[in-house]
Amino acid sequence: MEIQYCGANCVKLTTKKAAITIDDNLSELGLKSVSKAGDIVLFTGKVGESKEPKLVIAEPGEYEVSDISIQGIAARSHMAADEKAKDATIFKIMADEVRIVVIGHIYPELSDKQLEAIGTTDVLIIPVGGNGYTLDPVGALKIIKKIEPKLVIPTHYADKAIKYEVPQQELSNAIKELAMEPKETVPKLKLKPADLTDTTQLIVVERQ
Repeated sequence: MEIQYCGANCVKLTTKKAAITIDDNLSELGLKSVSKAGDIVLFTGKVGESKEPKLVIAEPGEYEVSDISIQGIAARSHMAADEKAKDATIFKIMADEVRIVVIGHIYPELSDKQLEAIGTTDVLIIPVGGNGYTLDPVGALKIIKKIEPKLVIPTHYADKAIKYEVPQQELSNAIKELAMEPKETVPKLKLKPADLTDTTQLIVVERQ
């Protein structure tokens, strides 16, 4: 399993049999789209463009494709005024024996039902940029403590190359508020189940 951070809330997971691109709205933010023909494409919120995908998933449900299990869990978006709104999707992905949960721009309070659906998590990919647009470090930390993942990868923070609708926090400031010292900073994360520990660790994956 290889995890690549592409900017904003976009990540790419590459397994032995498939590539999964999540939240590729990069063309709207001044970057190039990274989705390729044959990718499995997921969107936690607003649906963007994709090039001849194998499958597009943008809503709750259970899916199986290329030996990968994907579960979409309904959630309230960060901007939704209605407490009962279910206008965003959390994704849990099981591939190469690694359980990855991808959080989009959601409200930080998760219900017991949502937490039960999320279950045991190896890697949590979560935005931290805040400023009213997405989760800030306080909200992100609430979710981290509830889910108790083994690894945390932060996304959606300030980047001079990205034209965010709302300015985002610098990663260094977000990390201070998370009170988590990064274990390492890597260009790509190559992950095996044996690499995971029982203690939650923060890893920064540089934008490629």
